[in-house]
Amino acid sequence: MDDTLTLAIALMALLIGLATGKAWERYKLRNGRWIDRRKIQESPHYILGLNFLVSNQIDLAIEELTKAAGLDAPALEIHLILGNLYRERGQVSKAIQLHQSLLQRPNLSAMEQAYVLLCLGLDFKRGGFVDRSFQAFSEVTRLDPGNQYALLNLEKLHEEQQQWEEAHAIRQRLADSAPNGEKPRDQSILAFLENELGLQAAREGLPDLAIQHFETALDLDNQTVPASLNLGDVYMEKNQVAKAIAIWEQISKTAPERSYLAFHRLEMAYKQIGKPTNFASLCQRLIDSNSQDWRARLSLGQHHEHNGRASQALDLFFESLVHNPHALAVHQAIWRSLATLEFNPLLVRRYIELTHDAVFYLDPHVCIRCRYRSTELLWQCPQCHEWNTFLEERIAPAEDATQDVDMAETANP
Repeated sequence: MDDTLTLAIALMALLIGLATGKAWERYKLRNGRWIDRRKIQESPHYILGLNFLVSNQIDLAIEELTKAAGLDAPALEIHLILGNLYRERGQVSKAIQLHQSLLQRPNLSAMEQAYVLLCLGLDFKRGGFVDRSFQAFSEVTRLDPGNQYALLNLEKLHEEQQQWEEAHAIRQRLADSAPNGEKPRDQSILAFLENELGLQAAREGLPDLAIQHFETALDLDNQTVPASLNLGDVYMEKNQVAKAIAIWEQISKTAPERSYLAFHRLEMAYKQIGKPTNFASLCQRLIDSNSQDWRARLSLGQHHEHNGRASQALDLFFESLVHNPHALAVHQAIWRSLATLEFNPLLVRRYIELTHDAVFYLDPHVCIRCRYRSTELLWQCPQCHEWNTFLEERIAPAEDATQDVDMAETANP
């Protein structure tokens, strides 16, 4: 009997505790009176506003959420959402005004202050108020030192201002606290920032410091191609040609798809040491290892053309065209060769056949994050400011497309 009574009392205490917890979850004491927290969430205006937001009808979302906010004017979260929507609609001054008014509220917790300041920092950033954006994000990190959103925005602001040391320090801070799965990405970004620090040192006439930064970049990520290119450039300026060649040749092993970026440098360097045929050998090795490497064929063809072998050059240009009929550089090389060969009718007809369905790409490089297009390969996107996100957009040649269809049909009978 005593055990039964004890159990009943324990269950009663548990139920009371749960009920109290639920009541605390639902109600909040504000300015001496209890407010029903669910009042907004259960409001049809709130539900409609969220539905409009999901369907990207921002104006209607703002209208309904404004009505929902009227049910509980002191509610912080609804006003934060509204301010963010104003910013997304380009109404930056309205967003700033709303978020600043929230900061004036008494009794905000440190975390609530930090979140409002984060929103305000984004408002200032969107409006181009760089200094005020810096101040807002810095204040967030004072209130919440581990706030990754504030740290990331501070890093991007420093990058936009080319304040590479400050950006590097913040990225290192993020890397130190990141889980293991994210460390390779952090190391890659740190490598690009080290490369920028190396370029800065080179501009300031500090070649040894530049070399140190470029080598650190490659230690962090040996696929940081701009660091390899720039490190070789510094060695060339120091007349250490063999070292430069070794660095540039390494790109064909660590990042073969980017090896073409060192072609011109290598061709000039091989000539300087009296071994011009080394360039042809390098291109041929790349072609042998990747039969679809149209850039190696193009460069090898240009090498032959410069050395008076126009027919050999044109054959290689035609091979390049088979693998990428949309590259304007290949067409320009063919036009030059055809002119040199006095427009042999058979060769002209072959060119017309190969290019029947070609489309010239003037801006083939595309950022995989924001779809920004560029005529050249960029290491940092000028629109979304992410690092190493550009790929070359290609239309597959007809035979490749046929193979893809055949493979798809085989996989899905």
